[in-house]
Parts: sequence; C-alpha cells; structure tokens
Amino acid sequence: MPAYPREEMEEMVERWLQANRDAEAKGDWTGLSDMFHEDATYGWNYGPKVDFMTVGRDEIRDIAVGMEMGGLDGWEYPYQEILIDDRKGQIVGFWKQIALASRADGTRYEVAGIGGSWFGYGGDFKWRFQRDWFDYGNAAACFLEMMSDGTLSDGMTARMNRSLGGDLPGHYPIGGTPAPLWPDRS
Repeated sequence: MPAYPREEMEEMVERWLQANRDAEAKGDWTGLSDMFHEDATYGWNYGPKVDFMTVGRDEIRDIAVGMEMGGLDGWEYPYQEILIDDRKGQIVGFWKQIALASRADGTRYEVAGIGGSWFGYGGDFKWRFQRDWFDYGNAAACFLEMMSDGTLSDGMTARMNRSLGGDLPGHYPIGGTPAPLWPDRS
C-alpha cells in the first residue's frame, strides 16, 4: 500500500469515530458504508468453520453493517486504542462491545475479550478494506446470558434465530470467501 500523509489518516480516524458515534446513537450502522471505496472488502472470522466477507460498498451496507449489525441497536463500540501506520496506509483499532442493557446488579453487559478492526486506507477518506476480530465464544456467551435474563432485544433475538437457519449472505466455509481474509496489502 502507498504511504499517505499522517494528518490525512488522523482525520480519517476522527471521521470514522464520529460516524460510529452517530451510528450508535441511531442504532443503524448502514451509513458507515459511505466510508468505503466502491470496491472495498470487509470481513472477519466466525470460528473454526466459517469466515464472513462482503465485497463492494453495496454488500458492506446491506450485509456487513446492515444484516450483521441488525439487532445491535443499544450497543456501543468504544475504541480504546488506535494505531496508525502512515507508511503502510494501515490503521488498527481496539474496541469493546458494550450493551446499554444492564444486569440486575446494575452492571452493563459487555462481551469479554478484545475486539478490533484492521483497516487499509485507500485515500479520499475511504477504506480499501476492513477486517474485524472478536471473541466469538464470549460474544455468544454474552448474548445467551442476556437471553436468559430477558434483556436481549427483539432485534437481536431475530438476528440469532436467522443465524440458526444457515446459508446466510456473506458466510463462507473457511478459505472460500470471494476476497481473502488476509487482504492484499501491496
């Protein structure tokens, strides 16, 4: 990847963080797709058998930040740390997953472990790729705890039920994604 001016990449990060705060406030992440190049890719791993990948801004909007984030209204993803490599045009951000819902003891539900995103910057204040990681087992445990406590939203319950049906858009057997999980960084 080419080098980019440090100031431009820092501004991109600020724009991204604001877009995330706006999405959290609305409970709708589809607007984040505008921050990707038309041919960008966005993916992650779902455990030992499944990878997730979307190719192009439309799939990112409709599937990655539409369907996959559906039901997560009332959740926040505060970034804890961001690292910028302006020579490589890459950014890594570490975030938490925190529900606005609280347990009986007043503590908020939070997915344990470390979540994060690896971005390839493509100029013009748009991402070329995004790859996420999170602890799938801890996410499932948190959602099951919320379901048992009766605090899981109807939207997330529907999202989980949809996942049980299998054959979901963007879900591929390991190694079968239309773009590599490890993106081309040249």
